[in-house]
Amino acid sequence: MKKKNVNKLLALGLVSAMTAGMLAGCGNTASTTTDKGAADTTVTEATDDKTSTDTAKADNGEVPTLIWWSIGGTPPDDFDKTIAEISDYTEEKIGVRIDVKIASWADWATKMNNIVNTGEYFDLMFVNNTNYSKFVNLNALENITDLVQSETPDLYGFIPQELWDGVKIHNNVYAVPTYKDSSMTQFWMLDDTYVQKYNIDVEGIKDFATLNDALQTIKEGEGKSVYPMKLAQGSTFNGFFNGYDDLAGGVSAIGVWYEDEERKVVSLLEQDDVKEKLNWLHKWYQDGIINPDANVVTDGGKQSIFGSAQGWPAAATTWAFNNGIDKYDLTQVFGPMYATGTIQGSMNAISANSKYKAEALKVLELMNTDSKFRDMCAYGTEGNYMKYSEDGTVQKLRDDWNWPSYTQGTFFILSTQTDGDPDAWEQVKKQNETAVSSTCLGFALDITDIQNEVANCNMVWDKYKNDMLTGASDPETAVPACIEELKAAGLDKVIEEAQRQIDEFFAK
Repeated sequence: MKKKNVNKLLALGLVSAMTAGMLAGCGNTASTTTDKGAADTTVTEATDDKTSTDTAKADNGEVPTLIWWSIGGTPPDDFDKTIAEISDYTEEKIGVRIDVKIASWADWATKMNNIVNTGEYFDLMFVNNTNYSKFVNLNALENITDLVQSETPDLYGFIPQELWDGVKIHNNVYAVPTYKDSSMTQFWMLDDTYVQKYNIDVEGIKDFATLNDALQTIKEGEGKSVYPMKLAQGSTFNGFFNGYDDLAGGVSAIGVWYEDEERKVVSLLEQDDVKEKLNWLHKWYQDGIINPDANVVTDGGKQSIFGSAQGWPAAATTWAFNNGIDKYDLTQVFGPMYATGTIQGSMNAISANSKYKAEALKVLELMNTDSKFRDMCAYGTEGNYMKYSEDGTVQKLRDDWNWPSYTQGTFFILSTQTDGDPDAWEQVKKQNETAVSSTCLGFALDITDIQNEVANCNMVWDKYKNDMLTGASDPETAVPACIEELKAAGLDKVIEEAQRQIDEFFAK
């Protein structure tokens, strides 16, 4: 497999998403799902947009407040107060304030879809490869191809051209990519307390079978009341479909195996390796390794003995802290791999209806060029959520800041944590430099002609995903039922169109 030279891509991100209440970062939560709703709705662009920060005033003469939708956990009680304090800084620096709204991991996809389809006002929105192309095709996101260069040249120059190219749709840019780890590497982890107690060889765990041995050992030793793997809606088994390029089209349940030189688009649920892993999940659910309410609760809670996350080794410190664990021991189980979807795993877009498009870009420029603002958004305010050590590193005082850093901006200017690994960014650069490329790298599916079928298929997947990816449903019955409904919803047409586009794209 050809390696991708990414010396220009200084990998700077945190985690993607973690299993079961350990969601310390990422774009995708645990599964390749997308949101519900009518995909053929068109959003009409506002006619009274303002695109100059020279007079950043709302219509009533007040300093404008930009509404920014993102994803995360349950907000702490003082979240709005803290955002107001952060806004004092943005008002001082660029003359605007921000109103950050967090949708839960479980509700984010549906909530963002509803916002777009109902025309609810917003200025900024975190998007990823599950909804980006769809929202572009709904005319919900502003084309910033020229505006980002004219209004925020420092932002445009800071982010490598490869990333700008990676987020293009119809040869235009509709979102600012998060300049971080652009390749994907999957890690599994176990609480070191249990690793030592049961003498588990963590590095020897490389697949579901060897993971099963470790989980069964812990379960047998700890008893019925302990569930080593905590899952929930919106935080199902992270990285379950690793190895399949999702084609960056926001289409659930299809993909291309990343090493397949023929680039054959397949129905994921019909693949033997996927079915085998679903059987493992169901077994763990039956064995009491997975919590019995995983498919119905929206938060699996903290202190999960097992976790799965995308990131790099040094990120384990953050994963452990956020989950209330002293130490996690890691094993790398997949990657690093480049795909269009890995670049599109974290982006921030501007609403086509925003009255403050240039101001919104200024906020994103500040996020990627001002270390003080970057630290406040990533860790919370100084003295409340964190404090600086003498060496300039950050010591976290609380673990309930719920705005994930990976959704915000680069880590290149972000202060590292006092108890973190000083080689973290070197680890990320190494992963990017050694990453293999998906055979479909550079391709992004255009769903314009299959919007209804995609929406219908995604609705079917949403119906089944939480039960399947928490192990609650029996694959022997659930998989055939889901496939039947997917085909009735137009899955074969989606696969056919995706295959046509891929063949045409790579024939050039």
